[in-house]
Amino acid sequence: MYGWRGRLGLIVPSSNTTMEMELHNYLPEGVSLHTSRMPLRNVTEEELVKMSSLAVESAKLLRDADVELILYGCTSGSFIGGKDYEKELEAKIEDEVKVPVISTSTAVIEALKILDAQSILVITPYTDEINAREKEFLEANEFEVLDIRGLGIEDNLRIGRLEPYEAYRLAKASFVDEADAIFISCTNWRTFEIIEALEEDLGVPVVTSNQASLWLALREMDVMEKIPGLGKLLMDF
Repeated sequence: MYGWRGRLGLIVPSSNTTMEMELHNYLPEGVSLHTSRMPLRNVTEEELVKMSSLAVESAKLLRDADVELILYGCTSGSFIGGKDYEKELEAKIEDEVKVPVISTSTAVIEALKILDAQSILVITPYTDEINAREKEFLEANEFEVLDIRGLGIEDNLRIGRLEPYEAYRLAKASFVDEADAIFISCTNWRTFEIIEALEEDLGVPVVTSNQASLWLALREMDVMEKIPGLGKLLMDF
């Protein structure tokens, strides 16, 4: 039986081509991944809010697969409404489907906290409008955002085509010594290959949307296995 150790349900935007693959490649033995989708093509505030309104229906389909946890796998879609938006979204889905729910934004906040990161550098593929919402969200959760830099991309399929080295180069070019950690935002940006290189080269922990989501999901499922290759977060906590 697939998922004898745990079945993880994942909801992603319909145009996300990255998150499933990164998680599949690093799931511990015995943990299975089951995916549902919500319509989204462009990472804009209007489309993100509309997408989130359809999350319950996507979650109901995952409930039929008897998953034990549902992960709302969209960073911008879970912070777009400001502080506590992700908690309200999680509660709304959970109340309807009677399955525990976490979001990527919750995972990122918990990851940064456990790493004792207070002053952070944020790298995104987003537009300035979405970056402003993310900065507000992180600051409302008591992090100091030293800088937030994006690539100005709305087309989510284009984000999915970005190479990992682009995240590495942008993070390295933006780094300042005051940073306690680097956060690379977006579940559709492929980053797993460059996490350890960035940590080694810059000397601070690196958190990415998919890495943090995987970390918190596994711990919520009581799968405590360490996972090499994904940085300090998956090895020490």
